[in-house]
Amino acid sequence: MKFFESQLNQTFSDLLGKIYTTWELKVNDDCTLERMIINVNKMSQIITTFATNNYTNSMYKSTDGHIVRRIKDYKSQRLFFVDDFIDIANYKAVSKALERLVEDKVLIRVATGIYARYKEDPVLGIMRPTTEQIAKAIAKRDHARIVPTGAYALNALGLSTQIPLNVVYLTDGTARKIKAGNRTIQFKKTTPKNLAAKGKISSLVIQALKAIGKDKVTDNERKKILEILRNEKTSNLEHDIRLAPEWIRKIMKEALTD
Repeated sequence: MKFFESQLNQTFSDLLGKIYTTWELKVNDDCTLERMIINVNKMSQIITTFATNNYTNSMYKSTDGHIVRRIKDYKSQRLFFVDDFIDIANYKAVSKALERLVEDKVLIRVATGIYARYKEDPVLGIMRPTTEQIAKAIAKRDHARIVPTGAYALNALGLSTQIPLNVVYLTDGTARKIKAGNRTIQFKKTTPKNLAAKGKISSLVIQALKAIGKDKVTDNERKKILEILRNEKTSNLEHDIRLAPEWIRKIMKEALTD
């Protein structure tokens, strides 16, 4: 960029030199020449500014274009992070490019540093990624394991119709809290044992029962849980029962004896 500007300035310096050497200077022409030099200098500033802006815009378009092409190449990927494009430009430039793509409706901003493909339904409006999709994308990026807990686990199993806005995941990754619109996703550091379950269903059941609490499980909830557990692979269920607290083990074992 500095080389470009210096070359442009050199061109105008040469132009001024020619004016001085080729123009026959007279006393009564001094004012005319002075005005001419001022105008040439102003022209130099205008053209330099124009060229600089064009260079900057070109650079922006190049960064944006590279990012858009990569997004199109990753057809199966819904969510994107600034780090996904850090090889294209520095962090600040990528962040600004992503915000421009939000304005152009190529992406939507999900949370700080997290973006998703822009998709709009004629009835539902802008389609935003689910809490689970956001959590899984973060876990994949961080090479971490996660397990949903509490009200979210109950909802996932159909034991509750309440859709929680504040979701807590246990993780072996970094503890953090993500604000995604009106939703909050919290990752809480936990022991490896709490993440060792092999079955998705049995893992959710353990966390759901913990949320309900010992001696608080109703007959209907117990019946529904046993029905759900029968869809779990037997080997996974047998493995995961050993990871649960004693009172939860007793309930889960019933799914093996039916």
